[in-house]
Amino acid sequence: MGGGTALVLGGGGLTGIGWECGILHGLARAGVDLTTADLVVGTSAGSVVGAQLTSGLLTAQELYERQLGDASGETVARLGAGTLARFALAMARSRGDAAAYRRRVGAMALAADTGAEAERRKVLAARLVSHDWPGRRLVVTAVDALTGELEAFDRESGSGLVDAVSASCAVPGVWPPVTVGGRRFVDGGIRSATNADLAAGHERVVVIAPITLGSRLVPSPAAQAARLRAAGAKVLLITPSPAARKAFGHNVLDPARRDPAARAGLAQAAGHVAEAAAVWSP
Repeated sequence: MGGGTALVLGGGGLTGIGWECGILHGLARAGVDLTTADLVVGTSAGSVVGAQLTSGLLTAQELYERQLGDASGETVARLGAGTLARFALAMARSRGDAAAYRRRVGAMALAADTGAEAERRKVLAARLVSHDWPGRRLVVTAVDALTGELEAFDRESGSGLVDAVSASCAVPGVWPPVTVGGRRFVDGGIRSATNADLAAGHERVVVIAPITLGSRLVPSPAAQAARLRAAGAKVLLITPSPAARKAFGHNVLDPARRDPAARAGLAQAAGHVAEAAAVWSP
């Protein structure tokens, strides 16, 4: 066990961004500041939160406040029934082979008509307060659309932060795959909703996971947290309360649900203060 603290921020759409910011602000307000983590791992929505959190330009409260207010000018997207059916078919055809599943999903993403990559990149660039990798270690996850392999981008990887976050947020069938270094990447959540295994070696880990589901081919946050505990780490896994799930609504990609999700996260945080302090304190 190498020591240190790790904060893992999972994927979960725009509602996931809002809820995570509410949790982080609520805990910090109560004296448990997770922004001090030695390592931050961000997947999809978590990469957006992680990049802003480690920028040094926003407090947890300011990050939370950015989630509030009118979102009527933003684009509403949706994971449609047809796309979800293609995910299910890819899983069935992969016969227990996780890498094969990711390759099938990657092929689906490459073939889908999901708009211009450059336009989507502009959206992510505008969402980030800094386009530079932070001084503290931030890891942003994505999946190679051709090989199905995980890519853990960081400041040593040679890629830009905006490109890495755009790749991590490239939901297959919704947004276009992102080109980084001549390779095409899709959402890191295709491998895992949290990719919490990248926090291995840290003594104290908090995993904030808007999505709790997993399968034989996509390990759940709970399964990954259990493996970290088995390796000797103190781990807290925070997942949405019933009130938070209600605030998310039926479409996690609806900007109008980000505000209620953030408020639900702030309200929920009070119930995790003691356990978070127990894990985060040396």
